[in-house]
Amino acid sequence: MQRIRLRYTKRGRLRFTSHRDFQRAFERALRRSAVPMAYSAGFTPHPKVSYANAAPTGVASEAEYLEIGLAEARDPEALRAQLDGSLPPGLDVIDAVEVRTAHFVERLEASEWQLRLDGVDRSEAEAAAVAFLAAERVEVQRMTKNGLRVFDARSAVAALEVLPAQVGDGNDTGTERADDVRAGTPCAILRLVVRHATPAVRPDDVLSGLRATADLAPPVPAEVTRLAQGPLDEGTGTVTDPLALDRAAAAAAQ
Repeated sequence: MQRIRLRYTKRGRLRFTSHRDFQRAFERALRRSAVPMAYSAGFTPHPKVSYANAAPTGVASEAEYLEIGLAEARDPEALRAQLDGSLPPGLDVIDAVEVRTAHFVERLEASEWQLRLDGVDRSEAEAAAVAFLAAERVEVQRMTKNGLRVFDARSAVAALEVLPAQVGDGNDTGTERADDVRAGTPCAILRLVVRHATPAVRPDDVLSGLRATADLAPPVPAEVTRLAQGPLDEGTGTVTDPLALDRAAAAAAQ
């Protein structure tokens, strides 16, 4: 059985697609593309598809990952293009590698997020980020299926900074749009790197922490995009490519 790891996106309005909705769309794409899937054993066989750390509904992402098992070997790039053509625009398969290494999920140590705060001055966001990072502990609350939970949002944050104003490139991945720059509308763009810890700390938890430490309250909901997830370089606070080991192993085998 050949295994392929895929990186896909949720862009534009498709960020409101739930994980279950994506699963259904992806399984339809597998059937339309006639991918020779491997199936599990038992009375109700299922195609061998494994998803890793999906982003919440309503959040855009450039770095979602899944793994599929094939009954027949296929070229990863040809398979990627085939599946991408069978999915709606916004759910885009942008990378594919043959599985050469184990423990992929363990390599997803952190996520890099971009938070667009419309109506917030850059100086106000910078002061809030400084206050948040200076705190030893920032307690936030989140309602879970087991009731209200209180936890520390500060310890999971590896990096938090305000980016310079950017003119959007039309990809709708969260960067500041050109019309906002022309109109002079206040808009702060935050870069956030969060370790994948337990309990999981999400971007909205950090926004709650910014409100608690610096009274930062955007007038409209933040537009959130996951830019990357993978191994964390603690020295630089950057997230690196989790597929790099598979690519290196494939190159060494040639």
